[in-house]
Amino acid sequence: MPMEQHGVDTIPDEERTSGPRDLVSILLGSNLCLGVIVFGWLPPSFGLGWWASVSSIVVGTLVGTAFTAPLALISLRTATNLSTSSGAQFGVRGRLVGSVVGLLLALGYTALTVWIGGDVTVTVLGRLIGLPANDLSYVLIYGLLAAATVAGAVYGYKVLLAMSRILAVGMTALLILGVIAYAPDFSTGALPEAGGYLLGGFWPTWLLAAVAAGLSGPVAFITLLGDYTRYISPARHSSRKVLRATWLGLILGLLVPQLFGTFTSYAAKAALDYAGPLAATAPAWYLLPLLIAASAGSVGNAGLMLYSMGLDLDAILPRLSRAKATCVVAVVATVSVFLGHYFSDTQSAMTSFVLLLTAIGTPWAVITLIGFVRCRGEYDADALQVFNRRAKGGIYWFCGGWNIAATVSWALGAVVGCLAVALPSYEGPLLALTGGVDCSFLLSGAVGGLAYLLLTWSAPVSRPAVADEAEPQRAPAI
Repeated sequence: MPMEQHGVDTIPDEERTSGPRDLVSILLGSNLCLGVIVFGWLPPSFGLGWWASVSSIVVGTLVGTAFTAPLALISLRTATNLSTSSGAQFGVRGRLVGSVVGLLLALGYTALTVWIGGDVTVTVLGRLIGLPANDLSYVLIYGLLAAATVAGAVYGYKVLLAMSRILAVGMTALLILGVIAYAPDFSTGALPEAGGYLLGGFWPTWLLAAVAAGLSGPVAFITLLGDYTRYISPARHSSRKVLRATWLGLILGLLVPQLFGTFTSYAAKAALDYAGPLAATAPAWYLLPLLIAASAGSVGNAGLMLYSMGLDLDAILPRLSRAKATCVVAVVATVSVFLGHYFSDTQSAMTSFVLLLTAIGTPWAVITLIGFVRCRGEYDADALQVFNRRAKGGIYWFCGGWNIAATVSWALGAVVGCLAVALPSYEGPLLALTGGVDCSFLLSGAVGGLAYLLLTWSAPVSRPAVADEAEPQRAPAI
């Protein structure tokens, strides 16, 4: 299979050969991995019982999916990724905001996936062949997983799609076997080792779980969905079918692995750590399936995240090819894996990461969706590529390539979100206004969206029908 040649340029219609079923396959197959499964462990580690944990994940995932899924329709219309498409609202240079947000999201989830998958792999190999859990073992396993991930990400979309199709079937079978394996030790009571409710009361802790474990899953895709839907042709597939496929793919791809993580957390009594107890309590016959799930699933998920990171870096540095950009971010992600392993507590690191990135990314997504509604899904695909061509002008040029109103609105939303967040090691000053409950997601999105509406209330909507006749002028070489 040839290596993908496209970066964030416009995909020609004749190459947009994917369909809604492929979208479901990639969202399901790539998410059936320990990097997603581990999020199901967060509610039990917060001190919640079985039904409270399940309800927090389900509610959070459904709310997040309803908010995130419509973003898939943008790249369906623009034939490029979502951060580049956001240039219609932020400007052809201002869309770098989306590229940075996407880069940070994908970086964190790539590192987390390799980190958790590697830890389980080392523990399982310790039981199977006596592999010592020392620094050399972790370096070797992390390195092998990272190398396999880079290979898939560099080859591109078609390789990752084929891998996801296989994983959708194979990982589902492995998770079913896992339910059978851990069922004898399953119980529904809260884990005593968790030390009671993390935030002191049921509802604050439940809301934290709904955001950190449920809502964060769909929000992780706010910049990723366009990587897949840009390969779907709107001439052959309706927006309604693509939206339904996105809903189905996100809900199945997130709820199935996360609820498996919740189930195994109670069965393995994994209150303080997930990877260790999961591998230590697995029956001997399930060790090999668990090893396959830890390695293959991690490569599939991290591969897609790394692919997205390569696109975002390519968008930031147009001179860098997608393949080279992917290799660069792979090095950064691998370093992050070791930092997480040696210097971070799993629960604190995961909670802090997802809450902060949700607060920062949500206002960007809200502004991008408002722009989609305003322009009625009509974009000038050529004008979105001005920055990539190192040119100037076009209907999305705004002020020097930046839409100041959109950028300021995003910044306001992100700042408010960070001031209202409740992390294990930090509590924002705005928490006093919300009774100590983390509402950073709601506040950041509401402030960012409201500010954007107010600042652009009387501004004309940039649509192809009102595009300037003047062609963008090439900028002097820098």
